[in-house]
Amino acid sequence: MKRNIYILLYVAALSLATLSCSDDFLYEEKTNAYTTQYFETEEGLTSLATALYANIRWHSGYEWAYGITLYGTDEFTNGADLTNEPWNTYDNRLNPAHATVETGAANKNVSGPEELWNQMYYGISSANLIIDKSSKIADEDVRNKCLGEAYFLRGYNYYRLFAQYGGVVLQTKPAEGVVRNFTRSSAEETLNLVIADLQQAYDLLPTEKWRGVGSWTKYTAAHFLAKALLFRCSERNSSWNATYIDADLVKCIELCDEVIAACPLASDYWDLFARWTGVDCPNEGLPEILMSIQHNNDATTTGRFGNRTHSYFTPQFNTFSAGWVSRGAFFGGNDYQRCRPTEYNYSTYDNVNDARLWKSFRTVYGVNNIRDASLTASFGDSAVALGDIGIVFILNKKNDSRFDSKPYGEFGKPDKSKFIHPETGKWVPCAFPLFLSGQYALTTYGTLGDISKSNVFCGLNKTQAGSRTGESGDSHRDVTLARSGETYLVKAEAQVRQGKYTDALATVNILRERGQWKAGEARNLYVDGSIGFINNSLYTSNSSYNKNSATFNYQTWFTNSHPGYPLKDAANNEYLCKSSYYLSTGIQETTDASNLQVAMGNLPPEDEAILTALGVSGERERMLHFILNERTRELNGEWNRWEELSRTGTLIQRAKAFNPEAKQNIAEKHTLRPIPQTFIDGLTQEDGSPLTPTQKAALQNPGY
Repeated sequence: MKRNIYILLYVAALSLATLSCSDDFLYEEKTNAYTTQYFETEEGLTSLATALYANIRWHSGYEWAYGITLYGTDEFTNGADLTNEPWNTYDNRLNPAHATVETGAANKNVSGPEELWNQMYYGISSANLIIDKSSKIADEDVRNKCLGEAYFLRGYNYYRLFAQYGGVVLQTKPAEGVVRNFTRSSAEETLNLVIADLQQAYDLLPTEKWRGVGSWTKYTAAHFLAKALLFRCSERNSSWNATYIDADLVKCIELCDEVIAACPLASDYWDLFARWTGVDCPNEGLPEILMSIQHNNDATTTGRFGNRTHSYFTPQFNTFSAGWVSRGAFFGGNDYQRCRPTEYNYSTYDNVNDARLWKSFRTVYGVNNIRDASLTASFGDSAVALGDIGIVFILNKKNDSRFDSKPYGEFGKPDKSKFIHPETGKWVPCAFPLFLSGQYALTTYGTLGDISKSNVFCGLNKTQAGSRTGESGDSHRDVTLARSGETYLVKAEAQVRQGKYTDALATVNILRERGQWKAGEARNLYVDGSIGFINNSLYTSNSSYNKNSATFNYQTWFTNSHPGYPLKDAANNEYLCKSSYYLSTGIQETTDASNLQVAMGNLPPEDEAILTALGVSGERERMLHFILNERTRELNGEWNRWEELSRTGTLIQRAKAFNPEAKQNIAEKHTLRPIPQTFIDGLTQEDGSPLTPTQKAALQNPGY
């Protein structure tokens, strides 16, 4: 399937030559008449249906992957790299025009407001062709499946447009000729079309993954239909949604129950992201995964949009460690340090009992380069060697005073660190606790000395991939866009909106049970997708790489509670399978099960602290914010935070409370994105004359 959708993408693109209203809207290079005729055939239409899957690859292709989904929220802020800074700071560079270096952008990679707009309509036009000409597909079963895929993509793309822009232009028929006159539909009309399309997809798509891993199924459609219904009930639509709410919540929960029953959770949270062992590994096909962007390592099928997500969550470790921990082909990703977690992000977890924290963040890096032999020798018996801990992030709590008097030495980067790890007795070149003396300290270690642009942070590990064959380039792993773990939270929020708080907690507790430590589990064991290097052909076929064991077995290594295999490549990049769990928590070593279960009237202290900071009161509001906190713990960095906060009317409140870089500028207008100026400027009146300034202003979202 992965190969077929890429091959057919070119064929699909050929049909779009006449669907443009401007160079940036629904436009592709003009081709010959044969292509139009091709989509009058059954073969052409079924090929186009296959190629629909390629349209979603845009979402993980470049900087917009995080810019429009994660920046400017309570969870993430910018690092020292300022590529997409306007999307986080909400300054005047975030406007209807694409920011350039000349207008203040940090570089040429900043994402423009038209990026999503253009690509979503590109997919919508393909879907419209299939829907309009589906009668040419003779086989009813194939026709229904292709129609289901077309309705799903159109509904999904309009969902993404609605989530960002509100009401948009609705096109449900293939355009004839060059069209430059459009009417913008209302928010209600747009969301109602989303719901109608996803209902059609739900009715038509099969329950099985008929194209293989990555196929959209009835349950994919059900998940997004439930999300769309919940969106219609939410605060952003409060001016018009009153008549929908009761019925929508009932149906939302019914759909969620159907998905939950058919698409069970992975048994271990680790399986979803960290236990990625190579291209097309079995965990990419877990039943929990409802929708994913398909990728592989076939260079001939990469196309325009490869998977760049491995670059965005990693701190700039090579720089701040002064090379003691250096970049390599397999380990650590590209340390582009785009997405820096906020204090809120770390603090929302129970660091003792919630395994999801330790299965989502990389806290330990190994030394792979002795940069100053005399410096390490000065520590005598505590001298660090290759393979020892080179960077440690201590994910402690605000009230943890164990490090305040610095009993183990100074914290910081190699030029300052005198930290002797109490578990190993070795000097650690870089040691960074979250909190010192009750104050958030992690931002104070950045190389620029500016706490608003720190390159030092503990990074999310969910996108790491050891299949690359060089430091740069695309990742080869799939990107998850939806899973039934989120379906539980959609259901729980719907239950809260019904006033069924005990039921909502019971739903969330199922997820929290999966997130607990299991009996016998080694709490300081660590793994992430970098471990895919052991199945990387560049590694396995090259005898110069040191496997430390001629008979290395991944399963034996991983299931060992205290694995003794410090794996490394020829550049001495160490893969340390350990975390800072015990150093961060201060508890005695244990393999007991933990308990994350929550009861009414007894929310976790982490949540109570957050609710207090937000000034939230009343059971309904407290529970809605608890669900948002749980979304962070369960879905951290999974490409949906901005839309969820915009949907629930909490974006401004939570960004002001928890994102220091966003709080200065964020305003009511920022709950919607600006309509792209390239689109508006390309429009005309019915007689072909340009739009007036008043007409252009009427098409724009308020405040822009």
